[in-house]
Amino acid sequence: MEKTKRPPRVSFSHFLEKFPEVELPATLAEEAHHAFSKQNDPLPALMIEQFILPLEEQEVDDYTEFVPCMSIPETHEFHAIIYWRAGLMNYQYTLACFTKKGELIDKRVIAGTFSDGDTLTTSVATIDEDWAIYIVSGQARPGEKNYDPASSTAYQLELLPDGRIVNASGG
Repeated sequence: MEKTKRPPRVSFSHFLEKFPEVELPATLAEEAHHAFSKQNDPLPALMIEQFILPLEEQEVDDYTEFVPCMSIPETHEFHAIIYWRAGLMNYQYTLACFTKKGELIDKRVIAGTFSDGDTLTTSVATIDEDWAIYIVSGQARPGEKNYDPASSTAYQLELLPDGRIVNASGG
């Protein structure tokens, strides 16, 4: 009997090592990925294939880039990581929560910049010590440096002790 060669697997704990814990509060703004890409090693293609791509809903092409950003400290029952995805006119910070075994519990894009060709939307997220996630989004037309504060929206998410990400009530 011939053995079929299986692609090598990466351990989930090895994947998690790419996401250093940060002290909260932490803010994810447009330029934050530069600091993360300098401080953190890039994700090997195998890790992206095994752990990130199954989470992604949008197509990935040769130009799509992923940067490991951080993990949220003291999530005893689960792992919460944030990675940055760069695509064409679409940059996103994704919060993904996994069980101890590496199964996805929940995920949400919490910040980034997106252009539909007409409007540029930028969202900034701040995660505080209580795992509340404050998100402010603003829009600008192409060529405009300043966005109209009246067009900005703010909302709040909450990271629950079981790893689910929910809209905060009354936020």
